[in-house]
Amino acid sequence: MFKITKQFLIFLAIAALISVTFGSATAAQGNAETDDKDPGSMTFDLLVVRPLGMFATLLGSAAFVVSLPFSAMGDNIEPAYEKMIEAPVLYTFYRPLGSF
Repeated sequence: MFKITKQFLIFLAIAALISVTFGSATAAQGNAETDDKDPGSMTFDLLVVRPLGMFATLLGSAAFVVSLPFSAMGDNIEPAYEKMIEAPVLYTFYRPLGSF
């Protein structure tokens, strides 16, 4: 009986080591980001989406300044800043070209 238990534990240990190896390779492959971007999407991003993002940033900044007294009365300046200024800036200037 002890011999069967020992063989079973050895089998489980080998199976666990093999599955961990294949599992980590699969996870690494799933997380790999492709560096090849479509030139058309990069061009569209550069010529259309980025200028619109800059316009949204300027429009959001102006709207934030106008809404600042009301945001201060409602004690929600930080959420207003995040939605009106920070989000357009991050989308326009801090994402890779061609990534939407």
